[in-house]
Amino acid sequence: MGDITLLIEQARDGDRAAFDRLFEKLYPELRAVAHRRLGRHAREEAVDTTALVNECYLKLSRVDGLPPVDRGHFLAYAASVMRSIIVDAARASRAERRGGGVDAIPLDTTLVDQLADPAGEILDVDAALNDLAQIDARLARVVELRYFGGLSDVEIGEALNISDRTVRRDWDKARLLLAHALRA
Repeated sequence: MGDITLLIEQARDGDRAAFDRLFEKLYPELRAVAHRRLGRHAREEAVDTTALVNECYLKLSRVDGLPPVDRGHFLAYAASVMRSIIVDAARASRAERRGGGVDAIPLDTTLVDQLADPAGEILDVDAALNDLAQIDARLARVVELRYFGGLSDVEIGEALNISDRTVRRDWDKARLLLAHALRA
């Protein structure tokens, strides 16, 4: 049994020290996952790579009985947690941009509509992804791991126990379905 798998097993049994060692060993990989995901909008988003990984640690540390069974599953699970963090940050950013509860004063200009809205893009993709999950859960999982988690085809294949070729086919299929949903 690999060192990572053993640490995951110990962490699943409630060993906090094993969880900390596991996170320490996988920290560079988790930073890479976070960096790949945030690379698209790093300047616009309210969360950076370090903050995302640290928030992921905090959320994972609160989970009783860590569900993953091996390295690939752990990275996929962490990517899922990162997705929720990114979506929450996008929602907060959008709420703050809309005044955060302060009375809105409408602007009479078209320039505001032309500004980039990375938080809106993340929320739109999240909503479309939730709809896709109703149609095909595996396709949604592939998108989540790739778009929100930044995992490679091989890493996604390991996490989902499918071949990387199947991952590429699922990615192509999911992109078409999501593109159609996001245009609507």
